[in-house]
Amino acid sequence: MEEVIMENMNDVQLLDKFVINYTAFKDEISKIIIGQEDVVKEVLISIFCGGHCLLVGVPGLAKTLLVQTISNTLGMSFNRIQFTPDLMPSDIVGAEILDENKNFKFIKGPIFSNIILADEINRTPPKTQSALLEAMQEKSVTNAGNSYKLDNPFFVLATQNPIEQEGTYPLPEAQLDRFMFNVVLDYPSYEQELQIVKQTTSNSTVDLSTIMTSEDILRYQELIRKIPVTDNVLEYVVSLVNKTRPSSEKGNTNMKQYIEWGAGPRASQYMLLAAKCHAAINGKYSPDIDDVRAIVKPILRHRLVKNYKAEAEGISIDNIIENLL
Repeated sequence: MEEVIMENMNDVQLLDKFVINYTAFKDEISKIIIGQEDVVKEVLISIFCGGHCLLVGVPGLAKTLLVQTISNTLGMSFNRIQFTPDLMPSDIVGAEILDENKNFKFIKGPIFSNIILADEINRTPPKTQSALLEAMQEKSVTNAGNSYKLDNPFFVLATQNPIEQEGTYPLPEAQLDRFMFNVVLDYPSYEQELQIVKQTTSNSTVDLSTIMTSEDILRYQELIRKIPVTDNVLEYVVSLVNKTRPSSEKGNTNMKQYIEWGAGPRASQYMLLAAKCHAAINGKYSPDIDDVRAIVKPILRHRLVKNYKAEAEGISIDNIIENLL
């Protein structure tokens, strides 16, 4: 019945409904995830924009729990892939086997799901990491010359531990660029940690309600893309990304001495989409400059490459982005 009502809504009514559903969605997640409001917001924005998300943080900050909670609240299929040094591409995508009739049969791998948790993605060799590339970009996989479509909607939420570098394989720039957001998780505050310890060391259980379905997500993704953008916001986004490129005429003079490579056009595309969604969740019908500035860091954080001068002076990517703004 609700689906019929939503189909008959105009875009403005649907946008108002989206704000209500988003708030309910966030409140449901907060029953399990304590704090991390900005992290939750950025992950949800990437989902409503149809993007993928890289979660970076030390162990024990509920990265895996966050993804599992989101999948439960959405009522979508979920698979967790623990990336290890011996993981093969076929372990992710699937493989052909001989059935009882001696015919080749394709057995689908865990990537055939709505939400994929790629746990510690930098622990597996590049050959296996690259198996995700086609899936993330084309939403299909190829095996033995045959192409297989993945479930729709499809999201890859990958986690990465920034403190252990031995025995890991840093993601290449081509794969990092496939992620819409690079979200950094920090330690909880003292009060939040008290609540976390109290909640997780008792017998209490929390039942989560399903707030949205796959059809709702696809409908909202389409709605986000239809949100109008003024020329000044569009020009601000493209100008902002253009300033990150040292070779550009519009390059920021102060940044040129610290940046080796800037962001590509995909950053502009994702930045505009994220700004639209940020405006929508705040009840606005069109994004402004403040919406763009609110999502710049997770968009650019993994798309800028520092040079030796920035490393030597201890200047972080976030410092450079703040200088840009």
